[in-house]
Amino acid sequence: MLALHARRSATAIEAWAGARGTHGLAVVLTGTDLYQDIQRDATAQRSLRLAQRLVVLQDMGVAALPETLRSKAAIIYQSTPLQATLPKTDQHLQAVMVGHLREVKSPRTLFEAARLLAAQHDIRIDHIGEALEPGLAGQAQATQQDCPNYRWLGALPHDETRDHIRRAHLLVHASAMEGGAHVIMEAVCSGTAVLASAIPGNVGMLGAAYEGYFPHGSAASLANLLLRCRQSQLATSDGPSAPLLARLGAQCGLRAPLFAPESERASLLRLVDDLMDTRP
Repeated sequence: MLALHARRSATAIEAWAGARGTHGLAVVLTGTDLYQDIQRDATAQRSLRLAQRLVVLQDMGVAALPETLRSKAAIIYQSTPLQATLPKTDQHLQAVMVGHLREVKSPRTLFEAARLLAAQHDIRIDHIGEALEPGLAGQAQATQQDCPNYRWLGALPHDETRDHIRRAHLLVHASAMEGGAHVIMEAVCSGTAVLASAIPGNVGMLGAAYEGYFPHGSAASLANLLLRCRQSQLATSDGPSAPLLARLGAQCGLRAPLFAPESERASLLRLVDDLMDTRP
């Protein structure tokens, strides 16, 4: 059995263990599991102990597990199809943030960064996502009214959202907590670099050496990265001396194979083989 979420699937996990023992049971852990539930919820903690294998979705996830259970862990990156990069203008820097407006996604960081860059007409920021928590719609609308470089586009269909990502120079991902954000892999596999909060879930997707991180909640640091990327946009050089935007793109390109569908398929097959192995 493959169970998604240690706490939410606790009843099914308990039933499997009662009927069959722990053999053949894997629990897939998301950000809510890793960075919230298993820290304080007894049923989630019991699910970890009952599982034969624990699946995390990025390479920092193992470190969030209790040390005694880390030997059970398997890292399986989720996947997304590779997309052709769409044309990107040199007339301005286009950034996009994708995620419903909820506190865990830290939309206020983007609002504040847009205000810091309000006079910077060559940096444009699109924000895609439905307002799901009180007050955030009003803040997005106020930011849009005060900052000509910021647009809140609301919820969009997936294909349209993906096109916005493909046309942008940068995806901004400011979350407070993630288990392995799908939107990061969509950007990486679309030829779009990422500016991300330096939380474990993002570092586990992009790698410890990635240069596009900012401290979570720091609008000033995000705004500074956007400015640096715009300043470097028209510069030309290769290798380690390449301008920041080009370096970020190259670093993301190196991570893209991790998110290939064939990589996820192979990892899942290895997991299933492991779970079905009846050898003592």
